[in-house]
Amino acid sequence: MGLVFTKWAFIFLLCCSCITSIVYSVDGLHGGSKVRGVNLGGWLVIEGWIKPSLFDGIANGDMLDGTEVQLKSVKLQKYVSADNGGGMNVTVDRDAPSSWETFRLWRVSESEFQFRTNQGPFLTCDGGGCTVSATAKSPSTSEIFEVKRNEKNKVHIKIKDGPYLQATTGNQLTADYPGVPGWDDNSATFEMTIVSNNLHGDYQLANGYGHESAEDVLRRHRNSYITVEDFKFLYEHGINTVRIPVGWWIAFDPDPPSPFIGGSLEALDNAFSWAQEYDIKCIIDLHAAPGSQNGMEHSASRDGFTGWPTSPDYISKSLHVIDFLISRYAKHPALLGIELLNEPSAGTVSLDILTSYYKQGYQIVRKYSSSAYVIMCQRIGNADPLELYQADIGSTNLVLDLHFYNLFDTFFVNMSAGDNVQYIYKSREGLLQAFNNSNGPLIFVGEWVNEWDVTSGSLTDYQDFGKAQLDVYNTASFGWCYWTLKNDRDHWDFEWNIRNNYLQLGNSPNNQNIHTLGLSGLAFTLFYLPHFL
Repeated sequence: MGLVFTKWAFIFLLCCSCITSIVYSVDGLHGGSKVRGVNLGGWLVIEGWIKPSLFDGIANGDMLDGTEVQLKSVKLQKYVSADNGGGMNVTVDRDAPSSWETFRLWRVSESEFQFRTNQGPFLTCDGGGCTVSATAKSPSTSEIFEVKRNEKNKVHIKIKDGPYLQATTGNQLTADYPGVPGWDDNSATFEMTIVSNNLHGDYQLANGYGHESAEDVLRRHRNSYITVEDFKFLYEHGINTVRIPVGWWIAFDPDPPSPFIGGSLEALDNAFSWAQEYDIKCIIDLHAAPGSQNGMEHSASRDGFTGWPTSPDYISKSLHVIDFLISRYAKHPALLGIELLNEPSAGTVSLDILTSYYKQGYQIVRKYSSSAYVIMCQRIGNADPLELYQADIGSTNLVLDLHFYNLFDTFFVNMSAGDNVQYIYKSREGLLQAFNNSNGPLIFVGEWVNEWDVTSGSLTDYQDFGKAQLDVYNTASFGWCYWTLKNDRDHWDFEWNIRNNYLQLGNSPNNQNIHTLGLSGLAFTLFYLPHFL
């Protein structure tokens, strides 16, 4: 009997050894599990759509940095235009607006602005009696204009400490209107159309409120939006990792360059302490790089332009931030990895620039830690995720971050609930299998959400969609991370999804692995037992 038992035990252990050799696990997570995470979005990097109320107290809140406007002369019924996107005098001669007639605001105060053309130059005027041109490469006092509005979105524009602008009969824009204009159909009155007001990030919040008020708003937000109770909730629901977006200015805390507000470093320290208390690991994600890597609000872009890839200074400063973060947290037991850059734009960030940056970032992390995971994010837009497999970034604990949304693309607009589910199983699963079978970095689905373009999805539809994503993303060799823990939009809110049963996580990876090993070991034993007895 003892011999039989020994053979059974031997076979079971042999089976477990075989199974574990093909199951991916992440170093630093207990039980041979993979990342099962949630993003802490909208906390240390502001995204106005996540919590719009943060911007409620800003005067002229529809004229923040990056707001796009068009100006039409009431008298001439023509639009102000910067021909060729800038480089010459401004005219007032267009019947219909397009990109040359659209200007991006740089906010100086609630009533003072600078106007940037779609190609980059700023409107400028040398003083009273002069013509306005679109020739300034960088803004200064000559590029500051005071804007006065009435309730019907008519505006008067004057140069700083000078006369009002007017549209002349020769279709020029000049700073020589005599006196103070009324709101009738005179040459100094313009209709202002706000084309877009989509940027609501850290830059817009801080510059919109001004330093003192912004400091108060962000202090209250950082202290209350994410707390130790949130880590307790995540732990209780089997989450083992948080991905924490940070902005580049965190490395200059407590007094970062204007207009950014200090205090995010203290909040990040708190997150690490709470994570350690609940046995949760942290991924620090450089979400906003200097100059912006994608022109979006979550990269703290001032006006939608992408300056990061064309500035060696911005890239060098980003590497300094990576050095700062890894040197500070390398020995902290809660650190799992550093993400070098979030969502660089394929349209503006070349692969050569990005791979060079990733290689340097990898070496910086390895200078302080041999085990911390180094995570590189795919380019967003028209880019092949496989492109980073061919770049020799690093040799150990390297991860590729893919962001999967059934949104933001016309491809998904007319899909039914069932179509979305099938797309996950047929397309995303095949892609992840191809990556897992390749000799390259581990694969991380670093952002996904239980939301889509289906307008009438039922509870069951959402449960099926969430299950499909969990089934497939659980196969990623590094794991997954939901976007995001909290959000004013219910289906983007992880906590709301869990509490309302829209997202059903099931067993933790630890239990699943043990269950799988047990069943596989039993099956193996029953099959081979006759050969050993």
